[in-house]
Amino acid sequence: MNRRRYLLSLAIALVFAVVWAVNAQAQLRTPPFHLRTQVVEYQHGNTTLEGYLAYNDAIRSKRPAVLVVHEWTGLGPYVRRRTEQLAKMGYVAFAADMYGKGIRPKNPKEAAAQAQIYRSNRQLMRTRIKAGLAQLQQQQLTDSKRIAAIGYCFGGTTVLELARSGANVSGVVSFHGGLDTPNPNDAKNIKSKVLVLHGADDPLVPTPQVLAFQDEMRQAGVDWQLVSYGGTVHSFTNPDSGNDPAEGVAYNAQSDQRSLAAMKLFFAEIFNLKSGHTA
Repeated sequence: MNRRRYLLSLAIALVFAVVWAVNAQAQLRTPPFHLRTQVVEYQHGNTTLEGYLAYNDAIRSKRPAVLVVHEWTGLGPYVRRRTEQLAKMGYVAFAADMYGKGIRPKNPKEAAAQAQIYRSNRQLMRTRIKAGLAQLQQQQLTDSKRIAAIGYCFGGTTVLELARSGANVSGVVSFHGGLDTPNPNDAKNIKSKVLVLHGADDPLVPTPQVLAFQDEMRQAGVDWQLVSYGGTVHSFTNPDSGNDPAEGVAYNAQSDQRSLAAMKLFFAEIFNLKSGHTA
């Protein structure tokens, strides 16, 4: 009887030891996470800007960083969520403010007017986003040799102009962004890799614009990719875009997930990561 009790006790102890070991190993594989966010006020000339910073505060080592550029509606809840999503992946993420502190369009008419200021003045667009890039570069946890820039719609146009300016970034990603530029010859300045994630049925970025962009990249010898998602229109990553493709602007959950996966793989490549999910 004593022997049976001894063997039973031993078996129970072994079970607890195995469970403890598995839990300990899981904890080793999963780094601690504490989301830290901060509104960052900065300047571009005489204009005060208000960006949004997010990162994992539980790890103090330097890591790759991502600059995020908002849609034509300005730096609102959607881009903040995307910035926090990047922080959860392990990056230092900073959403730049292109319009200025307190300038947040309330409707499409106001958004179009604000976006046109920069679309019609690409030099202003470039210097404004470079002010945001400088803020990200200055962050204590940023690995300044591993920085990417991503943008949505208006923001996609902006990060492509950042690349055309010759900015020293590892890569840029445009989500349903405009691909046109008044300065196609500037593509020769591009130092980064380029990924464009495009809705194949986007009426705001028609086929002639896509073909012109492809020619621009080829002639400049850029390392570029363009992924077109079938059955997908403009603003396909934003759930607030509605669900009617006939409107030309609509959320597409499948294309959203596919484009996110493409971005992760792109980051794994340009940052030399073992996984596209964490930094």
